[in-house]
Amino acid sequence: MKTRHRTAIAAALLALGAAAFAQRQVQRLDAGWRFQKGDPGAAMQPAFDDRGWRVVRVPHDWSMDEPFRPDFGSGNGYAAGGIAWYRRSFTAGAEQRGRVARISFDGVYDHAQVWINGQYLGGRPYGYSSFEFDLTRYLKLDGSPNVLAVRVDHSREADSRYFTGSGLYRDARLSFTDALHIAPWGTYVTTPAVSAARADVKAEAELVNAAAEARAFTLRSEVVAPDGRVVAAHEARARLAAGERRTLSHRLAVDRPLRWSPDTPQLYTLRQTVRVDGKPVDQADTPFGIRSFRFDPDTGFSLNGRPLKLKGVCLHHDAGSLGAAVPASVLERRLRQLKAIGVNAIRTSHNPPAPELLDLADRLGLLVQAEAFDEFTPTKNKWIAGWNVGVPGRQGYGELFAEWGVRDVEAMVRRDRNHPSIVMWSVGNEVDYPNDPFSHPVLGAKYRPAAPPASDLLRWGPPLVDAVRRLDPTRPVTAAMASVEMSDAVGFAALFDVAGYNYQEARYAADHAKFPRRVIYGSENRHDYRAWAIVRDTPWISAQFLWTGFDYLGEAPAWPQRGADFGLFDLAGFMKPRGAFRASLWSEQPVVHLAAATASATRVASQSGQGAPLLDQQKRARVAAHWNWPAGEPMVVSAYANTPEVQLWLNGRRVGTQQAADAIEGVLTWTLPFEAGELKAVGLRDGRPVAESRLETAGAAARIELQRVAAGADGVEQIAFFVVDAAGRRVPDAAHRLRFEPQGGLEILGIGNGNLADVDDPRDAEHAAFEGRGLAVLRRADPHQPARLRVTAAGLAPAELAL
Repeated sequence: MKTRHRTAIAAALLALGAAAFAQRQVQRLDAGWRFQKGDPGAAMQPAFDDRGWRVVRVPHDWSMDEPFRPDFGSGNGYAAGGIAWYRRSFTAGAEQRGRVARISFDGVYDHAQVWINGQYLGGRPYGYSSFEFDLTRYLKLDGSPNVLAVRVDHSREADSRYFTGSGLYRDARLSFTDALHIAPWGTYVTTPAVSAARADVKAEAELVNAAAEARAFTLRSEVVAPDGRVVAAHEARARLAAGERRTLSHRLAVDRPLRWSPDTPQLYTLRQTVRVDGKPVDQADTPFGIRSFRFDPDTGFSLNGRPLKLKGVCLHHDAGSLGAAVPASVLERRLRQLKAIGVNAIRTSHNPPAPELLDLADRLGLLVQAEAFDEFTPTKNKWIAGWNVGVPGRQGYGELFAEWGVRDVEAMVRRDRNHPSIVMWSVGNEVDYPNDPFSHPVLGAKYRPAAPPASDLLRWGPPLVDAVRRLDPTRPVTAAMASVEMSDAVGFAALFDVAGYNYQEARYAADHAKFPRRVIYGSENRHDYRAWAIVRDTPWISAQFLWTGFDYLGEAPAWPQRGADFGLFDLAGFMKPRGAFRASLWSEQPVVHLAAATASATRVASQSGQGAPLLDQQKRARVAAHWNWPAGEPMVVSAYANTPEVQLWLNGRRVGTQQAADAIEGVLTWTLPFEAGELKAVGLRDGRPVAESRLETAGAAARIELQRVAAGADGVEQIAFFVVDAAGRRVPDAAHRLRFEPQGGLEILGIGNGNLADVDDPRDAEHAAFEGRGLAVLRRADPHQPARLRVTAAGLAPAELAL
């Protein structure tokens, strides 16, 4: 009986396995990679001995493994580059015979070359493009190891104006499909007509028959609603000859659709199933949103028939202490923080993002301008000794652009065109920057006759625009232009469906009159009030994208500062006063936030021509959200609020009440001498409190406090740490060195404190606080295993947090 029972179980498992192998299989290749810096000549060969190599988990950014050094270059945040290899083994059995095997990479920085079992598959030089290779021809299906080898050449550290990272910094996947299958990125779903009553859905599938004989099949397309119901379906029969590739199109209708928007990010799923003789051989599920949008030269942007201002931020792809290898849960926390202060749009400056970021934008309800490049060719300046300091280098993607530019923009569009969040494709950022590299007589005294002529923009731009429109005619093409004057002089601006103006608000009115059919928006903007007011008050200006949402690595000034401080949030994710100000302008919830600076610092900021105190782009006035200052020091207290009235209280005494109309460039201010205690602002509506902000004077540092700010399904824990006084108030000047002791299978991914001049190893167990705080990002080896984090420091009571 036992033998028969075991035989029956084995037969059932075999049947299940056969059913599974009938459709596509996708495996993330995250664990089990071996890594080594250097360039051994035989590392692609299966017999190469890699037992001494370090075992790493992908995504992996080796730029964060090594010490930061001033000779590495400021553009890349003084981070290491070099050449390195990754190797990984896997097995495949006879059940995969006749199927197609592929390896795909979401991003490798940069100049990737890939081998399987010693056979060269190909390479991809652009570090932000996703790519794949067919492994089928060289795969061993006898259960013996297949050896995958990847060489990454980032030996030119100073190849970018901002931080890139190095290595397999995004996901890698191994997939097996039937010989008859839907091609990678072969699904394309659009909604040509949308109303409250009905949505027309067009579903395309690119089918590939890699078999040696013709195959007849049925393709079924189903639209699955957010609640799991199939609300539309279409089925058709077809036949592909051996080696044939063909695109099939289905039309479907959805009654009373749930339309996607930032407030209601409803996602449907297009399920496409390929059947041969009634049996499924492949299936692809593609999330999509039903929505309609329009950019109009007179009325701006509308979504689902309603006007909407794009309140956007630019985002680079790093995440502080994590570098470029950013877990999805960290991206999610950052996007949620932005949305909480009123942001509804992001610009992926200046490269295609990780696929996870777009998945999150779809799910959370954020509109996206997806951008391809920071330069055409020749290359731009790459600063080495500091931003705009010394002699720049001239290495970078521009050296490859002529050969790869169209292919890379095609890869971006094909990969991402089903995301409802994307409403614009940008082919470049400031590729028209005056004299970097192009020039034109319209620049007057700044014209450089020896520089490449700006007319070359018309050589490089049109092929990109044509490629985007061919692959996705449903979205407008744009570019973020640095010199609209020069772009107009050569006809470059006329290439685009919508025109992005970087820091050129002064041109809006005149250009609207001169080019009445041009759609104008702010593609990159400063944080000052006036830059927003013109967008808010001008119907035909549809968007503003602030530079930036978060501080970022790279584009750094002189060593040791490793990044740029333009963000609404710092590198560790703590909101800055600039973010509080933005919340008062953009949030739909009642908001009041307090910040303070000495009166002397405020006078310096005003004299520098930066407008209202505490809001300048370069932070010349050191604003702080704390109340620890020298006794009696004259202070300027600012309240960032969107309530009709704000009361200011100090130690229980009302200092005064101001109306919203009293604000100067969006800010309410009071001048008063510093007095230790509690400073409180109360936002009032109809005489009732609706928002409140407090700053309290902290005493001497006494203990450490830990706060779990996010826990992801990917096992990543984000723990904020604080140095506080005996009453639990953050000590704003605390810079203690803390010792982190993770227990229970916790791994340190990165520890940071928001200080751009912090050059400590982010993966070391010892790290300093900055302004009394920081963020530890950890990963759990087993989410079911109890884990703890203990943090200690000399002179402070320790803290422990059970996870």
